[in-house]
Amino acid sequence: MTPATGYDAELRRHNEVLRRAAGLRLDDHVLDLGCGAGQTTRQAARAARAGTALGVDVSAPAIERARALAQGIHNVTFEHADAQVHRFAPERFDVAISRFGTMFFDDPVAAFANVGRALRPAGRLVMLVWQSRERNEWDAAIRRSLEMTGAGGGPDPFSLADPPAVRQTLEAAGLAEIALADVREPIYFGPDVPAAFDWVRGFTCTSEFLDRLDPAAAAHAEERLRRTLAANLSADGVRFDSRAWLVTARRPS
Repeated sequence: MTPATGYDAELRRHNEVLRRAAGLRLDDHVLDLGCGAGQTTRQAARAARAGTALGVDVSAPAIERARALAQGIHNVTFEHADAQVHRFAPERFDVAISRFGTMFFDDPVAAFANVGRALRPAGRLVMLVWQSRERNEWDAAIRRSLEMTGAGGGPDPFSLADPPAVRQTLEAAGLAEIALADVREPIYFGPDVPAAFDWVRGFTCTSEFLDRLDPAAAAHAEERLRRTLAANLSADGVRFDSRAWLVTARRPS
């Protein structure tokens, strides 16, 4: 059963895009970068049931949750690891996948080079990354409703939004056959406004911004956010337009 809110629920349409693009075979060995609670890793393990799936993430709680949810799946493992520097077995994987888990590398060239070394010759990289914030209604609407200005601090989820820069990064990392395809799918914040508000209020950027306001200003901002969410409520729940890139590349043979 799909949860009413949460990261997997939010990205369920994108999940299908990634699954189709990965095109996993029965005996593939799969590496899932930034796997979170492991939904995409578990799905990869089921698709490659004669192979293996390894999920890695820098969040220890996420990996603990992923392991708990994967009980009974014999060919899936999870490691608390930083894909930028982790010593993967060389030429181990047929496919590396990622659902919005690669935008936060400190040194993207070094990180993707490390992933490339873990791929077998002709192995594939298939990942989803966000396009620019201006093309993502969900981000723009939240920021407008809260009257947020500037990019804010912390990791940038839009760091791989520029296609020429992405190509340059992956080429410098030693990957080839780089392609970007436009993905326009809605994201889902919850079945109703209260659930969607609780989910969005928990975003790091949202909570940190609101917590800096005085109580009266925070209350006004939260009410504006509720109105924005209500304006995007349909029979299918609270949805916003989004734009992503499906990025594919290959380790040279």
